Amino acid sequence: MQAPVDFRIGDLLRLRKPHPCGGFEWRVYRLGADIGVKCTTCNRHVMIERRVLERRVKKTLERGNETPIPGEGINPPGIS
Repeated sequence: MQAPVDFRIGDLLRLRKPHPCGGFEWRVYRLGADIGVKCTTCNRHVMIERRVLERRVKKTLERGNETPIPGEGINPPGIS
């Protein structure tokens, strides 16, 4: 069994298959059993199971902050 991937809030991920809008790149905005990601092309927010996302990630393009800022990343920007 492999160790879980170390996702961080703010990571920019390239997935193996495109989103219906044509975008391959997603930004992590929420962590937990389900990972919240946002398409950088159309700004669609999606929750994906951690182990499913681990299989779909092709490459990490940019790393987020090492330590999360309290209260940040709970909700995507613009959603209360």
